[in-house]
Amino acid sequence: MKHTVKEIKLKNGARGLLIDVPGATTMSMQFQFRAGNRYVKSKDIEQVAHIMEHMAFGANARFKSEHEFEFEFTKNGAYRNAYTSDLSMVYEADCADFEWDRILDLQRLSICQPKFNESELNAEKGNVRSELTNYLNDHHRILWPRVQQLLGEDVLTYRQSLPTIGNVTITDVREHHKRTHTTQNMRFVIAGKLKGRKSEIKRQMEAFDLPQGTRFVVPHDTLTKAGPSMIRRKDATNLTFGLFMAIPRELSDEELDAMHYLNHILTGTMHSRIFGAARQKGLAYNVNAYTGTGFYDSGWDITGQVNHEAASELFDIITRELRNVLEGNINEKEVEAAKSFALGRYQMGAQTVSQISGFYTGRYFDDGFIKNYEKVPDMIKNVTVERMVNTARGFINEDIWVLAAVSNGEKQELVELNDKVATLFNKE
Repeated sequence: MKHTVKEIKLKNGARGLLIDVPGATTMSMQFQFRAGNRYVKSKDIEQVAHIMEHMAFGANARFKSEHEFEFEFTKNGAYRNAYTSDLSMVYEADCADFEWDRILDLQRLSICQPKFNESELNAEKGNVRSELTNYLNDHHRILWPRVQQLLGEDVLTYRQSLPTIGNVTITDVREHHKRTHTTQNMRFVIAGKLKGRKSEIKRQMEAFDLPQGTRFVVPHDTLTKAGPSMIRRKDATNLTFGLFMAIPRELSDEELDAMHYLNHILTGTMHSRIFGAARQKGLAYNVNAYTGTGFYDSGWDITGQVNHEAASELFDIITRELRNVLEGNINEKEVEAAKSFALGRYQMGAQTVSQISGFYTGRYFDDGFIKNYEKVPDMIKNVTVERMVNTARGFINEDIWVLAAVSNGEKQELVELNDKVATLFNKE
C-alpha cells in the first residue's frame, strides 16, 4: 500500500509520525513511553510497570470500570492492547476508519485520566502473577532474562519478579504513571487515511493532559562474557538452548541488514546451512538465528531445541557453519537467494495499515530514527558477502557470549557443547 510519512513535534514536547495511507479503511495508533521495568523506582516493586499496564484500560475519568470502558471501546469492532518491556510501555489500537476520532479520544482518556483503584489493582496483581507463572513453563522465554543477567544487564528473572508483585501498592502505581507518563517522554505513530485530518489529530494530541516531564535516558550496562549456564527443570524432556553473542556498539543499518540475510542463509529455510542440515539428518525440529541492535550494544543469537542424544551432532553443525562464515565461505548464489526472499517479504509486508505502522514503530520508538520504506529494495541489493563476514567476525572478536540452556540433564552435557562453541572464539 502506498503511503507517506511525516514527523510532527508538538508544543507539549511529544513527537510522532503521521502515516497517510490513501484509501485505507482502518486506522492504527500506537503510543510509547519509556516506562518499562527498568524505570521503576525500586527493584522491590519491579512489576509495578507491568501491573500499571494491565490497569491502563480500567476505570478512568469517564467510565467506572474496565468492563464499561471495554464495552464502549470495542462496540464497533475496535481492537486495543498494551504491553510492557524492560524499556517501553506501549498502548496500541486498531479501528475502522469511520470511528478513528472516537478511538483516539478514548486512547487519550485511558492514558491521561486513569482512576487506579484498589479492586482493579488486586485483580491485576493476580493476572500478572498468573502471566509470569505461565512464562515459567515456557522454556524459550525463561532463557532470555537469565542470559541478560549473565551478560551483565540489571534485570530480574521471572522467578525473581514474582515476589515483587505483592509489594506493589496503589500509591506505587500512581507514582509510576505520574513520573513516566509525560509529553516529553511520549512518542506516537498514527497510520491510516489522514488527508484532511492531520490538523484535528494534532489538536487532539496537544490536548493530552499530561505533565511535560522529560524523555528518559536508556540505562547503560557493561556486558561481559559468561560461562555455560543451566536452568534445571524436571519437566524438560529435551535441551532448549541459546548461544547469545554481543558486541558493545549499535550496528549500522547496513550491518544489520547483512546479518538478517546471513541468518536466513543459516536457519531461514529447509535448505539452510544449520537448520536445513539438522532437519535433513533428523536432529532438530527447529533452529533459529536472530540479530538485533540497541542503543549501546547488539546481539546475535542462535536458539532452538534438541533431544539430548542429538545435541552433540547439532552443535558440530552449528560450529562448523559459523566457522565457514568466519572464513568467508559464503557463495553469491546463497546471498542472491536470501535477497530474493527478502524482496518478496518486503513486497508482502505492506498489505495492511498495521503492517505499515509496524515497519516504522520499533526503530522510531527506540531512537527516533525514521526508516525509509522506499529505499528497502536498494538496501537489499547493496548487501554483500564481505559485510556479512566482517559483521559476524566483529561479534566473535569481541568474545562476549554465553551458552545457556533449560534441561533436566547434567550440566556436564552443556559444558561439552560449550567447549565446541568456544573453539570459534579461540584467537590463537
